[in-house]
Amino acid sequence: MLDHVFLDVIGALRRAFEAGFLERQALEERFQADVLLGDLSWETSYSLPGDGVPPRVRVDVGLDWPTWSQSAYRSWSIGEPTDDQPEVGIEVVLRIQRLAAGPELRTILAALPAESPPIGTETLDRSGPMVEESYANDLADRTLAIEVTYEGTYRLDEESMVNPELLDKHFGAMGSWVASTLVRLGDLRLDYLPPDDPETDPPT
Repeated sequence: MLDHVFLDVIGALRRAFEAGFLERQALEERFQADVLLGDLSWETSYSLPGDGVPPRVRVDVGLDWPTWSQSAYRSWSIGEPTDDQPEVGIEVVLRIQRLAAGPELRTILAALPAESPPIGTETLDRSGPMVEESYANDLADRTLAIEVTYEGTYRLDEESMVNPELLDKHFGAMGSWVASTLVRLGDLRLDYLPPDDPETDPPT
């Protein structure tokens, strides 16, 4: 049985991104269960509207609902005492792709804050950048991408478990924060390869 509070968190995050006028990437949403451990995870991707196919910048978001959190939540829901406060793991990956050349990484980091806005009582911390380099079979064409990850947890207190509407308040800032961050990254003067559909790519 799925814990409805995890689905409530997913719904709150979706509404936050929709309120930020972000566009969900088709076929990029996944809900997975670890058969051996019992952990649940949800992943999705969003981009700025009209940013090309594939988009120049996008965000990949993952939520993890570990088994111990499920157990703590179920104990609370049936009135049993528990010392553990359930929490949801959050990973936000900001990705710049379709790059024709590698930019100065300090320029990328300068456009990104060290942490996210508060999500409840916690924030997400930024990691260092990762550069991805891929080639065609003949090694003639090279594509670069850069990812910067924010990671942290959202701790569910009793108030938010009793009143799921508080989740919208706690996650509400995520949509505007991600949207404004993608806009800042998209405004950087970087060299991009053409999109699959040139008519959808904004001018650089």
